[in-house]
Parts: sequence; structure tokens; C-alpha cells
Amino acid sequence: MPDTDLRTEDLDGCGPLLPEKDSFAKSNRRQVFEAVRASGIIPRVELARQLALSPATVTQITTELIEAGLIEEGELPREGDSQRGRPPVGLRVRATAATVVGIKISDRSNSAVVLDMAGNLLGSATLPAPPTARSTEEVLREAETIIQAALDDAGPGIEPLTIALGLPGMVDFITGRVLWCPFMEETDVPLRDLLQNRLHRPVRIDNDANLLALAELWFGEGRALDNFAVVSIEHGLGMGLVIRNQLHRGGMGHGMELGHTKVQLDGALCRCGQRGCLEAYVADYALVREAHTALNLGHQSTCADVMLETLYAQAKEGNALARTIFARAGRYLAAGLANVVTLYDPALILLSGDRLRYDYLYAEDVLHETHALTHRPGRPPTPVEIHAWGDLVWARGAGALALDFATEMRVE
Repeated sequence: MPDTDLRTEDLDGCGPLLPEKDSFAKSNRRQVFEAVRASGIIPRVELARQLALSPATVTQITTELIEAGLIEEGELPREGDSQRGRPPVGLRVRATAATVVGIKISDRSNSAVVLDMAGNLLGSATLPAPPTARSTEEVLREAETIIQAALDDAGPGIEPLTIALGLPGMVDFITGRVLWCPFMEETDVPLRDLLQNRLHRPVRIDNDANLLALAELWFGEGRALDNFAVVSIEHGLGMGLVIRNQLHRGGMGHGMELGHTKVQLDGALCRCGQRGCLEAYVADYALVREAHTALNLGHQSTCADVMLETLYAQAKEGNALARTIFARAGRYLAAGLANVVTLYDPALILLSGDRLRYDYLYAEDVLHETHALTHRPGRPPTPVEIHAWGDLVWARGAGALALDFATEMRVE
């Protein structure tokens, strides 16, 4: 699947369109700036109406933001065919006010994007990642390499204000520690501080599924939604959750680990070291485990990707055992999605990730079973949509995190 720009065709700007329910915790200055960026370009009078601020307050704040080089005036699109008189003037973010970098490190490929303060894509890069476990030092070097590749693509002279990194596993967002990552040799690593000291730039890190939710919240369909869940199916199973128009990480900063909820006591071994996790029945390594039996490979060493493609091809050709493997994974996925609906009642569930090309994982049977497991009288079924974006979406989500960090630094 090719990389796809997450921007919806009929919306300008970037960032959540709906005001946060606890926006009172933010200064008026930041609320004004974020409303301008979300709108793309907006007249002062509309800005005052949206934020329930007086025109005088909006004028004062926007004047300060213009003087600080954070926003600027621009011509608004004319309504109708009239071309007479002075063109109407609106406010927009000054794109050159800052640049940020968002990166994703994974067990298959690393990617990075460079964004300006308005959220425009300036450059990007994708490089292969080692297929084996790596030391912390190797991960840090990979981060440096992919950042430089994206900056080279963006052009000379760019100095990012902030950097954000996402990777799979259990990440403590508050402390910046990677508690566990499937491809890192060490555990409980202070990766944020190590990378910050190495790059001499402010850094934030987060779980990659959270970044997928941020990508939807800032650039995709989630911009206009108050709450939704994103479930990613790749080499693992992850979830990002938006509640009240904000990413929800849990009380200690590393919640929403859908893939590590238990679906079978003393069940299959998960790569996290525990047994019975949902991921151990749905992720690619779970399918590979089953494929060894289905394809009669015994102890032969076969590339996981090749094995999955072979298994999928046999399922499409009617191999009953291959179909059973995908159907079983689909049933477990349906149970997981049903639990998300029961616990959080999201307005929408978005399925994303590379493994969605195996359509048995989201076939009508899976969606029907999800609905059946959550059916209540008078309750409409929760909509489930497929957003199979390309690999850069993860880095775009990290870019959104870096933009939010840059806004906090420059606007507060």
C-alpha cells in the first residue's frame, strides 16, 4: 500500500478541530494559536466566536503572536464571484516559525518526517532496520541516521526545534523510559534522555500506536471526532485511544496495551514474555507459528514474510487449514475489538497497519462477530473503518507530538 497523505480533502490546517473539554487549562494565547493552525486560515471575528473570547482579547493576543513571528496575516478566499474591494484578511500560522522532526523506529524499517510549524511536510525518509535485536546504542545510532536522512531530504539549513520518537512496546511517556521493546536487548531504558543528550534537542517519546492515533487526530478523520480508537495490526497489536478530543495514555502514562490483554489463561507465549496475550493470537509471529504446522515446514528456517505470503496465498486458493488459521486470528481480533467497545464505547474504531492486507483479519465475518459480541437492545453497532496508510503515517504521528511540544515551548 502506498504512503498516503492523511489530510482530508475538504479540510485545511492541521490539529484537532474540536476544542478540548479542559481547554481552560491552556492559556488564551495557546488556544488562539492552535485554533488558527487547525483552521488553516481564519478571520479574527470567527476566531473570537469559536473560542468565546471578546474581539478585543483576540486582537491583543493575535497582535502579540504576529510580533513574535508565530502567526501572520493572509488573504481569505473570496466568496462568490466578487473581486471588488480589498481582499478579506485572515490569520494563519507562520510556517517558518519552527520545524520539527518525527521518527518511528521499528523491527522492519525506520521512518522520519520533517514538518514546519503549520504541519506541512518538508521532507521524509525511510530506511530498512536490522531484523535482529539491537542494543540501546544501536537504536540511538539508527535514530540519528534516519533524522539526518529526512533533514537532507528537506533541504539545507533546517534546525529542528523539537524531535519526537515512537517505537513499539511499553513506553512510559511521562518519564521517557522504554520499559520493554520487542527488538531492544535492554529493558527500562531512559531513551528520551539518552537521545536528548545525543542530539542536543528537546525530545519526547511514545508508544507507536499512540502516534497512529495522533496522526488521525491531527491529520486524518479523527480531527473532527470527540472520541475514537485506532487499533494497529502489524508485527504486534497496539491501540491508541482518544477521549474528549485528547490522547488517553492512562494514569501512569503507559496504558492502552490492547495487545497484552489476556484472552487465554496459560495460553500461547507472547513476545513480551507472558502467556495468553491477544497479540500472541493475532500478530504476524502468531500466524507464522501456526503456518509452520499448516505448511508442513517442521524445523525449516523460512523468512517470516515469505511464510505469511505463502499462507495467505494458500488461504485464497481454498486451503482449509490456512483459512482456519486466519479465521481463528480474526475471531480473537473480534473479541479484542468487542472489549474495546464494551470498555470505552468509541464513536469509531479505525483499523490500520501493514497486516491489514491479509483481508481475512477484517473480513465481514470479523466485523459481524464484533457487532454480535457487543449487541445491546437499542444500541447501534460501533462503526469500524479500515485506514491502511503507508509507513510514513507513524512518523507523521510523531511529528504531531513534536509539533505539540514545539507549541508548548514557543507559545506558552
